[in-house]
Amino acid sequence: MDYVKLGTTGLEVSPIAIGAMSYGEPERGHPVWSLGEDESRPLIKHAIERGINFFDTANVYSQGSSEEILGRALRDFADRDDVVIATKLRNPMRSGPNGKGLSRKAVMTEVDHSLRRLGTDYIDLYQVHRNDHTTPLEETLEALHDLVRSGKVRYLGASSMPAWEFAKALRLQREHGWARFVSMQDHYNLLAREEEREMIPLCRDDGIGTVVWSPLARGRLARAWSDARSTSRSGNDGYAEMLYSPATEASDRDIVAAVGRVADARGVPRAQVALAWLHSKPVVTAPLVGASTTRQIDDAVASLEIGLGEEEIRALEAPYTPRHDFQGVSDEAEIQAIMARLPQFAPAG
Repeated sequence: MDYVKLGTTGLEVSPIAIGAMSYGEPERGHPVWSLGEDESRPLIKHAIERGINFFDTANVYSQGSSEEILGRALRDFADRDDVVIATKLRNPMRSGPNGKGLSRKAVMTEVDHSLRRLGTDYIDLYQVHRNDHTTPLEETLEALHDLVRSGKVRYLGASSMPAWEFAKALRLQREHGWARFVSMQDHYNLLAREEEREMIPLCRDDGIGTVVWSPLARGRLARAWSDARSTSRSGNDGYAEMLYSPATEASDRDIVAAVGRVADARGVPRAQVALAWLHSKPVVTAPLVGASTTRQIDDAVASLEIGLGEEEIRALEAPYTPRHDFQGVSDEAEIQAIMARLPQFAPAG
């Protein structure tokens, strides 16, 4: 495994990151497709054995269970100094006041909870899991800076937001001398390229590394279009319906077909081609692979050896049709959608 720098930092990470949203006790998160600890541990161990050192989770994933499972596995299978642990905060962890958001109180509270669940005394990359428009941005940024100064956090990252908001945050951090965001976790794949308009140029210009979520478009790029909803997760994924609109289904089908043709010509699985396309983009540090099988991890690692040619890249990109930017969904709508899935927030009766 050849490691790469995260943006312009000195931090070395594998160019494949494991997204741990799939790892969590089913009764605390996603009962249809979450993997419990016994199923998750062999996958985390296999990833480490393949040279992957970059693991991403969030406090909200299975209400902390993902952090617990990941933390225990990394303690058993890896040297803490060799792995890079990333987690996130912002979304609801409990009902009542201060149970969500990016206030100073929430930031200071949630980092300690994450440290406890992960079983570590520092987090390598601490990321805001979307913006919190109910809290002054300066309050959030100063609190995050204080976490870095305290040693609880090594680096700061952000996730999907409008580019102008990210630019504002970077400006405020620069003006106040606060620790800066070094990464952006954004939604980017062959079916979702809207970030190429503003966010990716901003990251490229400012030396920000991108860590891509949903690199296979919730599995759509890993299989034929007719099998798009053939797995337990894809068949129960309402969020995907928001991300991939029926309005662009024709071009999405063409892109999926193009991935199939390139994969067939090379004699490799479709997932390797879709991931190789991301590796061809210099601003992409690592795609987040939510692996539920060892084969998916092996495909991700194998994609690093595929150097797509210019004609292949043109064939993959040509059918793309601009689509609605999912960032337009309001924060409150997103919060309500998350809370609706959590039994502790369900209405009585």
